[in-house]
Amino acid sequence: MKQKEKLLVLIGPTAVGKTKLSIDLAKRFNGEIISGDSMQIYKGMDIGTAKITSQEMEGIPHHLIDIKSPEEPFSVAEFQELVREKISEIASRGKLPMIVGGTGLYIQSVIYDYQFSDAPSDSAFRTMLEKIAEEQGTEELYERLKKVDPDSAERIHPNNVRRVIRALEVFQCTGKTMTEYQQDQQPELLYDTCLIGLTMERELLYNRINQRVDIMKEQGLVEEVRSLFDSGLRECQSIQAIGYKELYDYFEDKVSFDTAIENLKQNSRRYAKRQLTWFRNKMDVEWFEMSDGQKKFAEISSYIEGKLQIKANT
Repeated sequence: MKQKEKLLVLIGPTAVGKTKLSIDLAKRFNGEIISGDSMQIYKGMDIGTAKITSQEMEGIPHHLIDIKSPEEPFSVAEFQELVREKISEIASRGKLPMIVGGTGLYIQSVIYDYQFSDAPSDSAFRTMLEKIAEEQGTEELYERLKKVDPDSAERIHPNNVRRVIRALEVFQCTGKTMTEYQQDQQPELLYDTCLIGLTMERELLYNRINQRVDIMKEQGLVEEVRSLFDSGLRECQSIQAIGYKELYDYFEDKVSFDTAIENLKQNSRRYAKRQLTWFRNKMDVEWFEMSDGQKKFAEISSYIEGKLQIKANT
C-alpha cells in the first residue's frame, strides 16, 4: 500500500498569529506553504486579505497566492484540485507541504476523502435529472441543489453535472443532504496529517482584529478597494470578501466612512467566531492557546515531530 504523504495544516481565526508561526515552522521542518485562504488567490487584493508580503515570507516558498484576477470565480472543487496537486509536487521535492489559512470548508475538502459509493442510488431518478440537464440546462439542476443542500452547492461547481446529480440523488434516497450523510460516515484522511489549531482568549483576539483593521487603513486599504471599485468591478465573488463589501457600501453612499470601518471590524470579529466554531465541529484539531504568543513554538514543534514522525532542523 502506498505510503500517505505527510501534511501539516495550520488553522485558526483571522489575526490569531498564523503567518509568523507558519514561517518559523516552515524553516524548522523544511516546509513550503500553500495558502488555505479562499481570498488570497486574488491579485490586487493584498491589504484587505492580510496577504503575506515577500519580506514576511523570509524566503519560504508560498503557493496559491495571486493566481486569479478579481473578476474570476473560484470554487471549492478548483481549490481541492490545485492544492492536492501542490501537496504531491512539494512532497516529491522532499519538502513538507503546509496548508496555512482560515477557510475551513476549503481545507476540509482537501484533506478528507468522503466515499459516496455506498450511498443508495435511484437510477430512474438519475435518468430524469439527466434529461432535465439536457433539456433545461445544468443551471436548473444546480438551483434545485441550492434549495435542498446549500452546503454541497457551495462545494460543487455548477458545471459538474455528475456530482450535482449525485448530491440530489443522495438527498432523494436518504432524505439527508450530502453534508449530513458525510457526518454519519467516518471520512478517511488522505494524508498523514498533523492538524494544528491556534486559538486565543476572545477579548484579546477581538482587540487584535480591531487593531488589524486600523493598521490596514493606514497601509492603504481604502485606496486598494477604491481602485477595484473605480475599475468597474461589481457583482463578483471577490468583492463579497470582508474588507471589500463594507467599503463598497461607503463608495456607493449607503453608509458613512466611520460606519463602514465599524462594520468591517464587526464582520471580522463575527467571521473569527464562525471560523472557530467550524474548526471545532468539523475537524479533529490539536488546539494551542496563543495568548502568550511565540512561547508556544517549542511545544507546537514537539507535537509535530511526534505526530508526523519527522525531525526538525536544528
